[in-house]
Amino acid sequence: MFPSLLPRFLQYQSTKRALQYLPYTRRRIKPIITHRSLSYSPILLSTTPTWRQLEQAPKSILIVNKLRTQPVILAIDAFLEHVQRTYPGVRVFHEDRPDIPHGAEVWQPGANAQKIDLVVTLGGDGTILHASSLFSAGAVPPVLSFSMGTLGFLLPFHIDDFAKALESVYLGKATILNRMRLACTFYNEDFGKMGHDGDDWQVMNEIALHRGSSPHLNTIDIFVDGQHLTEAVSDGLIVSTPTGSTAYSLSAGGPIVHPSLSALVLTPICPRSLSFRPLVFPSSSVITLRIGDRSRAPAGVSMDGRTSHVLKPGESVNVQASPFPVPCINRSSILDPESEDTQHDEGAGPGKEDDWVRDINNLLQYNATFRSKALLRHSRT
Repeated sequence: MFPSLLPRFLQYQSTKRALQYLPYTRRRIKPIITHRSLSYSPILLSTTPTWRQLEQAPKSILIVNKLRTQPVILAIDAFLEHVQRTYPGVRVFHEDRPDIPHGAEVWQPGANAQKIDLVVTLGGDGTILHASSLFSAGAVPPVLSFSMGTLGFLLPFHIDDFAKALESVYLGKATILNRMRLACTFYNEDFGKMGHDGDDWQVMNEIALHRGSSPHLNTIDIFVDGQHLTEAVSDGLIVSTPTGSTAYSLSAGGPIVHPSLSALVLTPICPRSLSFRPLVFPSSSVITLRIGDRSRAPAGVSMDGRTSHVLKPGESVNVQASPFPVPCINRSSILDPESEDTQHDEGAGPGKEDDWVRDINNLLQYNATFRSKALLRHSRT
């Protein structure tokens, strides 16, 4: 009976520890404990990023693409023709833009939006971040990402493989990874919520507080679950997801975190202290960043590269794991199952290959020595 009781015991211990901070939290900083933040806790237990199968055949597809250059136009036309011929009855939607392709229906985000079963992106990593922002108020449909010749951490498929990728989806062979998002809520100096209920920003990579064009450093108080961690004097701070750990956070010296983990990464930007090192917190944590009263400059806020707010001294933002991750379809879904036995020498079989391992080697040149870099250049020529 012990193994079956262990998950309940761990959940009880986690809840018990969280309740220990409740009186302190309410007294020291009010925005941490809200009805919304408390309601996230039980949901997070079931939204930890894990691999799972995508079994239901999509009946509606939303196309999200970058600026329509000629290669993008040709790719969308070929995609639409293939869907209409191979999967009749499937409805294809597109954002309400002047360049909406012929044969696609207009789709607008919001509470009354048409239900979408599959999102198909054509472009770079920024296109996927934009697709994530279209579903900021709720769950995100599975995302099938195609590269248009560019390389990126979120682009498992090349556009030439769209027929095989769609086939794996409709045959129920596609595997997905739930990539964690962050929910960000802003508060004024009186701890009143800025915006309306349900206006939490959902970000896939990171939220960054920075000094912008000001010549002065920011002074930011950091609270973790209501406890004051430190006063940061720096150019800014980054709170990223594991997916975002290879973006801005990595450039600022943060750790590389596997996307299957559920964690919050706190990375300082050019801190004045040599001992201010990046930190990794569990996804159950709530991080509050409050602009200090002694800060000589406001802090600009950017989320997934989009400027959204300017926080003045006394104002703050709460950051916590969102209950709505982004389900991304894995590249190994399109591998030929019959060749599984021949793949063991080079990697895992279909449905098990780790795109992340491939990406940090190919895109980041992880731990590449001078000799291996020379060999790489030679192999490319």
